[in-house]
Amino acid sequence: MEEEEMKRPCKAHVLVLPYPAQGHISPMLQFAKRLVSKGVRVTLATTVFVAKSMHAALNDSIGIETISDGFDEGGSAQAESIEAYLTSLQAVGSRTLAALIKKLDNSGDAIDAIIYDGFLSWALDVAKQFGKSGVAFYTQACAVNNVYYHAYQGLLPLPLSGTTISLPGLPPLEPAETPSFLYVLGSYPAFFNLIVNQFSNIDGADLVLYNSFYELEKEVVDYMAKLWPLKTVGPAIPSIYLDKRLQDDKDYGINLFRPDTESCLSWLNDKPINSVIYVSFGSMAELETSQMEELAWGLRNSNRHFLWVVRESETAKLPPRFAEQTRSGMGLLVPWGPQLEILAHGSTGCFVTHCGWNSTLEALSLGVPMVAMPQWTDQGTNAKFVEDVWGVGVRASKDEDGIIARGEIERCISEVMEGGKGKEIKRNAEKWRELAKETVDEGGNSDRNIDDFVRKLVSLT
Repeated sequence: MEEEEMKRPCKAHVLVLPYPAQGHISPMLQFAKRLVSKGVRVTLATTVFVAKSMHAALNDSIGIETISDGFDEGGSAQAESIEAYLTSLQAVGSRTLAALIKKLDNSGDAIDAIIYDGFLSWALDVAKQFGKSGVAFYTQACAVNNVYYHAYQGLLPLPLSGTTISLPGLPPLEPAETPSFLYVLGSYPAFFNLIVNQFSNIDGADLVLYNSFYELEKEVVDYMAKLWPLKTVGPAIPSIYLDKRLQDDKDYGINLFRPDTESCLSWLNDKPINSVIYVSFGSMAELETSQMEELAWGLRNSNRHFLWVVRESETAKLPPRFAEQTRSGMGLLVPWGPQLEILAHGSTGCFVTHCGWNSTLEALSLGVPMVAMPQWTDQGTNAKFVEDVWGVGVRASKDEDGIIARGEIERCISEVMEGGKGKEIKRNAEKWRELAKETVDEGGNSDRNIDDFVRKLVSLT
């Protein structure tokens, strides 16, 4: 199909269904914008509670519909346990998703395909009931899901022992470098079942998409593409930070937390270039009080400027009077920040991160070196790649009590921000930044993969 034809409306209509959490909504919404830019009509489906809670800045190009998770007033926090929530999400979600598909079909606005979050594998079964194409979209790295797939197949002996794990397409992994749901078996059984069973019906998916890019994970992508029709379509972050081809695409567009943008940017504007340590552990990770204290003093003792996102639910874990003393000194503490704008700011020199996949991809795409402090789920594996595969940061080591001490935090910050190792890390970070831009720009690998997907949608209409 010629470029001119690709820009015409293709009349295809897709329903995008993310898992109801910020880290899943953002990349799937961003991918939806890419589809809209290529003429596809998109409707985003989210839960009633998320729809009530979100701060949205979407234009009319993407429609919004709701399904129910059974907890319309409080979401997962309303459920008695995560097990109860996930059970209800599948049962009530399946029923209300079916009702939504019927509504759209009967209104003359029928959908041609459902792009569903890999966490919601039951959505594929619903799609097939109505004869719709089902497209799986994974919001975690290919490397991480390769490990989970082998666990699903029973090819990893659980619990993992002390031996090095060798899997196709991956570097050798120590047990602690695998996802925590496998390494600390039984820690979160409901999430373990949810994530491992992503692959229960994957062979029935018409296409498998990943928020990653080929150059970043080519060995494991090549391996997994032999299993399923797999394409990488990321990094799914706003276009202004990459190819700038999507007009006015400066933010994801839906936030479940309200960022303190003005305070962060005005504070950063007064700081020297590459001088600020940005610290954030995402929307879900919870640090122990002892770890919060060590991190606080590690930042203070580094004698560098720092901007630390401390969610309101975490502030009680800070050392006494730390926040007050910080305001008059080297740091700024905020309950939530505009992460992309902070990472893109010239004053930001490194990112102390939990290595959630969105945060990792954002730092890679913006060329920001990382100090990795993984907490749970996929983060240990991502941190392994940050240091040993991509060479864009260092991992902080835990002591015998499982805590990353303040001295270790200081050491890692110094290693990343100064000296020979820091210069090498910065060079690598710049390399990946350019590759991230190239892959989504016109003719790049991810851009071609999205075009191929749109062509498939055209054939359905």
